[in-house]
Amino acid sequence: MDQTVHVWNVWSNNSQKKARVFNYHNAAVKDVRWSQEGLFLLSCGFDCSSRLVDVEKGIETQVFKEDQAVGVVRFHPDNPSLFLSGGMKGLLRLWDVRDSKAVQEYVQGLGPILDVEFSIDAKHFISSSDVSRGNVSEKSIIVWDVRRQVPLSNQVYVEAYTCPCIRYHPFDSCFVAQSNGNYIAIFSSRPPFKLDKYKRYEKHGVSGFPIKCNFSLDGEKLASGSSDGCIYLYSYRTSELLRKIKAYDQACIDVVFHPVLPNVIASCCWNGNVSVFE
Repeated sequence: MDQTVHVWNVWSNNSQKKARVFNYHNAAVKDVRWSQEGLFLLSCGFDCSSRLVDVEKGIETQVFKEDQAVGVVRFHPDNPSLFLSGGMKGLLRLWDVRDSKAVQEYVQGLGPILDVEFSIDAKHFISSSDVSRGNVSEKSIIVWDVRRQVPLSNQVYVEAYTCPCIRYHPFDSCFVAQSNGNYIAIFSSRPPFKLDKYKRYEKHGVSGFPIKCNFSLDGEKLASGSSDGCIYLYSYRTSELLRKIKAYDQACIDVVFHPVLPNVIASCCWNGNVSVFE
């Protein structure tokens, strides 16, 4: 909210935990992503821009201006020169950092984009948007064909809840959606992208917060934040609650597994605190 991006040295035992602070945005920052090689940070926010920063040099290398506040960015998993952005006007754009231009645009009359996620093979991506009306949720989750710029399905999830988070399983043909109905739904990632009506992950609370969830490296666990300040760890296979960790007094917004160390997770709180658990 203070317009900055912070890089932390997690394992430092002294006061130098804050390795870098970048002040290039002119409004609140909404999302930040590391590049695959770990040399750049891509951030976006309410100043209607996405910005690429060279972390080692500490300089901003490119600015991608839009006509909307940008809420989420994702690097293409196979092509480091491409990234996807989603904004508050419901526009989705695929950008090429080599010429700072949007090379594709995905238009479907959506509300604010809450999350996007590329498929493992990068041929598809999923968008989640806030378009709930009455007792139905129209186009809240859409599966897109990346190249053809068309939706493969826009009736994936028809319950009257928005979904602040979408995650593909790292190996299996499925994806999950965090629902404001206080559960995580699971879907097939193959057409027609059916909802599994007999399996869901439910013990945690969402309660209108932008609660995120993430799979473990081996795909056997699913971790979720919760409005009660706890981290919830579920068995992916059985949806059984394995462990509940009290982390904060306020809502736990996000939890993610370390990309190399399987027993380390990081989480963050609505009050701005970030914690690492081993």
